[in-house]
Amino acid sequence: MSKYVRVVIAGLVLGSVTLMVQAQSSKPYTYLRAGNAADVSPKTQPGFALMGGGTDLDEAFRWMCGHAGGGDFLILRSHGTDAYNAYVQGLCPLNSVATLIVPSRAAAADPAVAEIISKAEAIFIAGGDQAEYVNFWRGTAMEAALNEAIGRGVPEGGTSAGLAVQGEYIYSAQNDAPKNPNLSSAAALADPFTRQMALVHGFLKIPMLAATITDSHFVRRDRLGRLLAMMARILQDPKVKELKGIGIDEGTAVLLEANGKAKVVGSGAAYFLRADKAPALRPGLPLEFGPVAAVKVAAGVVFDMAGWKGEAQTYTYSVRSGIVHSSIGAVY
Repeated sequence: MSKYVRVVIAGLVLGSVTLMVQAQSSKPYTYLRAGNAADVSPKTQPGFALMGGGTDLDEAFRWMCGHAGGGDFLILRSHGTDAYNAYVQGLCPLNSVATLIVPSRAAAADPAVAEIISKAEAIFIAGGDQAEYVNFWRGTAMEAALNEAIGRGVPEGGTSAGLAVQGEYIYSAQNDAPKNPNLSSAAALADPFTRQMALVHGFLKIPMLAATITDSHFVRRDRLGRLLAMMARILQDPKVKELKGIGIDEGTAVLLEANGKAKVVGSGAAYFLRADKAPALRPGLPLEFGPVAAVKVAAGVVFDMAGWKGEAQTYTYSVRSGIVHSSIGAVY
């Protein structure tokens, strides 16, 4: 067993011995493992589970497990518990399920964190606070280990805040405040330069999500306006010739294969947006933007992100004086 962990409890689960392992208290991270203590190295299949938040979607986790080849499933958090361990164990036949809590840059720089990530056959970033993920993990050895895992074909995914960090561009929430924790569409549309519009570039290197920004809880929290405003801000960079946005509703996931085929599952829909013209913006003035091409993809439908086509509803959005308009009437 690694010098970085110690066994704290052992029991029986589904007829096999299960070990719960956690980091020694002197370490800046916490590692809680359920399942076999010995690692395995089965063949994995690359793919990305983009989950919109809310109630966890069994189908999406089973898809990740299938792509993991029965290996070691790793949940990443900046704080919280190991509640996902039992949930995922109950869904899938896996060698182990573990939660790694990395609450600081010091923890993200610890060589043991990169070592743990290097042995995972599936990696899932839980919901929480994407500002912590950006502040603690970006630009560290942990980030390098995550991108190395993606590069070698390990399936990866995230929900809510974990979804927010999947695209090349990220709404980082670094300027959110406890009493005003989420940038609203109303605020973003009224002034795309509002202080809460904190955007960063680069964290995970997922080829199919290059030049892309993602958002969660999409319909339930009315986030279309803020996604459009974020896209408009990013397009101010002359190096960005085309930008895509993906908004995913709660209880819904986009299961993205490495070839660009994206199947939507769950109870809602996913919204795929694309724009290639930078709008003229001025601080303090409402957003003027569009047209923005949009595709609404319902559950059960496969959308080809590589060819940008599928059996789905296509239309356009435009924003005039901070008000979102749709070519089909309803904006959702």
